[in-house]
Amino acid sequence: MSYNWEKGFTIDFDKITGLSQTAQSTKRLLSQMRGMFTDSAAQEKMIAGGDPVVYEFYEMGAPEHPGDLAAGASITYPGKVGDEYFMTKGHFHTILETAEVYYTLSGSGYMLMENPEGDWSAQELSAGKMVYVPKRYAHRSINTGNVPLVTFFAFRGDAGHDYGTIEEKGYRKLIVERGGKPEIIDNPKWK
Repeated sequence: MSYNWEKGFTIDFDKITGLSQTAQSTKRLLSQMRGMFTDSAAQEKMIAGGDPVVYEFYEMGAPEHPGDLAAGASITYPGKVGDEYFMTKGHFHTILETAEVYYTLSGSGYMLMENPEGDWSAQELSAGKMVYVPKRYAHRSINTGNVPLVTFFAFRGDAGHDYGTIEEKGYRKLIVERGGKPEIIDNPKWK
């Protein structure tokens, strides 16, 4: 697995796993993340000015059966909407009792996590660091640096993704830039 800023991600899962599969890429444009950022006016202005890619992810496409592992990589690009850093949409797993691991390949940022009961955590991401996302926690990657935040992830193959809960409610906390540094604040739009 390698990453090149100009050429993108190269993942040779055939070589790594012996399986004949390639990673499928999914890109998320800023326009596909309406309602995720608090400054809607700044978001619409950026969309009108070119609609940048906020993040993309590559999934191996493993079988969705108990006992199988799904794996892939995500790239969250540097940028901000207003004072809020670029981030992934975030999700719970459909099987809520699913944990996930993220290993940071390059870049820096945070993994923002929260469970339905209201507990939350923000774990720092930096090259060579792994973050464990406990079962029952929604999670989102946030790039607070100036280069792409690139992570490898793995979770149970049949876990599924629940993006709808986050689209509807948001996260309790946000990570924004204040005085040139990341700061965690309450989300004024949290429902």
